[in-house]
Amino acid sequence: MSDADQAMTAEADDHFHDECGVFGILGRQDAAAIVTLGLHALQHRGQEAAGIVSFDGTQFHVERHVGLIGDTFTKQSVIDRLPGSRAIGHTRYATTGGAGLRNVQPFFAELADGGLAIAHNGNITNAMTVQRVLQKLGAIFASTSDTETILHLIATSKERDTNARFIDAVRQLEGAFSLVALTAKKMIGCRDPLGIRPLVLGDLDGSWILASETCALDIIGARFVRDIKPGEMVVITSRGIESMFPFEPQKPRFCVFEYVYFARPDSTIEGRNVYDVRKRIGAELAVESPVEADIVVPVPDSGTPAAIGFSQEANIPFELGIIRNHYVGRTFISPGDSIRHMGVRLKHNANRRMIEGKRVVLVDDSIVRGTTSQKIVQMVRDAGAREVHMRIASPPTRASCFYGVDTPEKAKLLASRMSVEEMADFIRVDTLGFLSLDGLYRAVGESGRNAEQPQFCDACFSTEYPTRLTDIDGSDNVRTLSLLATGGQ
Repeated sequence: MSDADQAMTAEADDHFHDECGVFGILGRQDAAAIVTLGLHALQHRGQEAAGIVSFDGTQFHVERHVGLIGDTFTKQSVIDRLPGSRAIGHTRYATTGGAGLRNVQPFFAELADGGLAIAHNGNITNAMTVQRVLQKLGAIFASTSDTETILHLIATSKERDTNARFIDAVRQLEGAFSLVALTAKKMIGCRDPLGIRPLVLGDLDGSWILASETCALDIIGARFVRDIKPGEMVVITSRGIESMFPFEPQKPRFCVFEYVYFARPDSTIEGRNVYDVRKRIGAELAVESPVEADIVVPVPDSGTPAAIGFSQEANIPFELGIIRNHYVGRTFISPGDSIRHMGVRLKHNANRRMIEGKRVVLVDDSIVRGTTSQKIVQMVRDAGAREVHMRIASPPTRASCFYGVDTPEKAKLLASRMSVEEMADFIRVDTLGFLSLDGLYRAVGESGRNAEQPQFCDACFSTEYPTRLTDIDGSDNVRTLSLLATGGQ
């Protein structure tokens, strides 16, 4: 790879990549078309690839493609190849495994008692450990995705029926998982016992829906019923819904960064409207890290709600001082340094009329490597800003995520190797301020963070992981190995 290409790759990695989105519906003749619309609403959770599996009463149909939903599933010919009254879908950004069609979900296999498709949002932190054991027992893996491990565990379980085999499989998993599965007779949804990733239940004229976020229900006019609870498994058939809790009860640890960045602002998750939370985050940031300035400018689009909250609390005018180009593709390759250094302007351009001569507060959701922040700050200075202050709507990101979010390794995170003052010098701002962890918790509706028993997963900020990281630590998962050896009994 050339130096220019390496630099472009690093720039592309200078933000968190959304994990994945799942969507399923049972009891609707145009099931695949409904799933396609649902995945459109969840496109922000993964832009790399997408897939849909449907069942028409006789056989399963599978379509998996690399690319955006709008580029791959909008042709009627594709939808026509997915007949049936039940279907599940998945939109993906690679977090475990890699890019390529063989890792695109939903995964499907013909098992002893019929076909099974499964889609997964999250990351299994003991998947490699389990895979090694399964491979020694003769299992053959067709992908490098952690999700395929779940399929193998279901297939090799010695339990008598699908529900029991599914439970047997998920009990052997560590990490984060919100699952949607489809068989010839039922649709299954399941969240890990900590409820790290979201999953909601909806209703469309009597047809049941499972989706990652409520915005996917809104796009099809469905009714939000409730969140699937942490550790809950729901089995949906033509007769209705059965709920069960196959795990030992644990205190939930929902991912707090869903509120900062991942979820769409028009979604309601765990009873909280994401847009409202982000505005409160901005207000908390203004209280904790005030600054004398003339205008508040969001780094679009993820910084916008927090910037509004900051502006209102600080009584400083909000202005769109940076304009985002929404029509930039992901495949731009710059031919040389002179063009590469203009890369940030492909996505963002300073609104000079609003900025020139002003003391500017830039509000963004996070800082990862810092290279993009550095370029945006320089762009604002070039537009004539008198001062540039940056406020970040989350605490410093000091650790990688192992629960379904693609983040750089810890050594490449700016906050893991620099103080706030050093970071300010690096990105060349007059001042830099981050939201505190307690401030983030207050914005979400808590009185503060319970240090002994945190209410959310905040490992990327606190470095305190709520589950074992068997594959990362390199230790043996004794419980999993024991379960596999006895067939999960």
